[in-house]
Amino acid sequence: MARELTISLGHHSDKGRKEVNQDFHGALTPDGQALAMKGISVALCDGISSSSVSQIAAESTIKSFLSDYYCTSDAWSVKTSALRVIKATNSWLYAETKRSQHAYDMDKGYVCTLSAMVLKSRNAHIFHVGDSRIFRISGDSLEQITTDHRTIISAEENYLARAVGMAQDIDIDYQNIKLTEGDVFILATDGVYEHIEAQTIASVIRAHPDDLDKAGRLIVESALANGSSDNLTVQIVRVDTLPLGDVRDFIGGTEDLPAPPLLEPRAEFEGYKILREIHANSRSHIYLARDIETGVEVALKIPSIDLREDAAYLQRFMMEEWIARRLNSAHILKAASHPRARKYIYVVTEFVEGQTLAQWMTDNPKPDMETVRNIIEQIAIGLRAFHRKEMVHQDLRPENIMIDSAGTVKIIDFGSTKVAGVLEAAPSLEGGDILGTLQYTAPEYFLGEPGTRRSDSFSLGVIAYHMLTGKLPYGTQVSKTRTKSQQKKLRYIRAQTHSPHVPEWVDNVLKKAVAPYPLKRYDTLSEFTTDLRTPNAALSKHAQIPLAERDPVIFWKSVSLLFALIITGLLLR
Repeated sequence: MARELTISLGHHSDKGRKEVNQDFHGALTPDGQALAMKGISVALCDGISSSSVSQIAAESTIKSFLSDYYCTSDAWSVKTSALRVIKATNSWLYAETKRSQHAYDMDKGYVCTLSAMVLKSRNAHIFHVGDSRIFRISGDSLEQITTDHRTIISAEENYLARAVGMAQDIDIDYQNIKLTEGDVFILATDGVYEHIEAQTIASVIRAHPDDLDKAGRLIVESALANGSSDNLTVQIVRVDTLPLGDVRDFIGGTEDLPAPPLLEPRAEFEGYKILREIHANSRSHIYLARDIETGVEVALKIPSIDLREDAAYLQRFMMEEWIARRLNSAHILKAASHPRARKYIYVVTEFVEGQTLAQWMTDNPKPDMETVRNIIEQIAIGLRAFHRKEMVHQDLRPENIMIDSAGTVKIIDFGSTKVAGVLEAAPSLEGGDILGTLQYTAPEYFLGEPGTRRSDSFSLGVIAYHMLTGKLPYGTQVSKTRTKSQQKKLRYIRAQTHSPHVPEWVDNVLKKAVAPYPLKRYDTLSEFTTDLRTPNAALSKHAQIPLAERDPVIFWKSVSLLFALIITGLLLR
């Protein structure tokens, strides 16, 4: 059984000498898979004193954060999920102020500070705006993690420079901190930390390790006794245990299952009747099967016999169906419904009646431009569905693309897919191996750099080039470049060199799509597909193509003629 992340939590809040408590705080510890994939959230807000409605802003911000964060995709990273939630709350609070009688006086609007933590796997993700603070106990003192967003005018005058609801756009500080068991964090408003010594806070918490609520109350009472005139709120978080940080933390019920034996036609397996083998390679065996209960035909995939002792391979294999269930696109292979309990590790998906793009390219060695555009555009739509979920496919190649009988193009095989949210929960899935196929793999992978959506874009550009020319844009040189200096020597082979019918403006598009350096490629897939349909004047204007690349024969004939004239001139002299 995988070990879970556990914490001890204490808190206390008091209106102090004010009539209303404008602070608000909360925490949420989910169960099961949500604990591994989304983590534990702790948050604190402090409404601004000049506003009579800031306590509403504080309460709304906390409730929104603690509920909406857990509604975001578990494929997203903590940073992406939390920032989207906070920015949405900020927009709502700002709009509420603009609709109120104080539309032009933000000091009386729906404004508050925010300090929040999300503890996921073995990391703490910190989000902060305003002047509430997050500390970590360090020895007998406190380490301040957050930075106050205050503008100091003088010793007597300062004002809040940033807060939730203060402006239409919000700038949020973010930090990612490695956790160790026993770490203690303190979230506090200025009514607390301005009126109590750091050593006192640390000693009170050490004195009450089994009753952090009491420690929080004593800290607040001490600050109040020392003259605090503001609201006072403190939260104490102690990390008790950390998870193992591998795929077992969130793939429930499959980590201990064995791999099944090779299957035979007409055999019955886990409620399916095996009809025939569709495909087999060094990584997996895929069968056409019929669900005995529903009669639906599906593709059933089992792990390769040769790799069943490879733990990293099995972890990626277990992830495939998890990934498929979180993607929704007509251009991505769908996971099939499977309500029955399993006794073995396998993946069940829809069955696509058709052929791979690799086979299609063999059957259509000289496709027309419009057909290529149509296929590339459909692949791009599928890739965008991956990228919206912060996923990078990492193994885009003709063998992993299917074209069904209706001409619909689908991306298949998610065994190499990188998922931002999953890597946070299971860092063990981030290996140093190159998972894609060398001919279509982006150059940055060979330098040991992580893949991004531009890496998938590179692979798509290579596929487009291959469809139009039957060749690769750099031959076999990309996989041999292991340093930056070697990458600089890569020279794009003009598509027109292999296929004169490819328009020069399309050649320029392909060159940009497969640029060795990611930042020189297209920023979005839609830019690539648009330029593939319509000439980009700016791109053509800046594409200075050497004659040696445009037409090597004319180039060398010209060079030979020049040498002949020079030699003739020397002889005559």
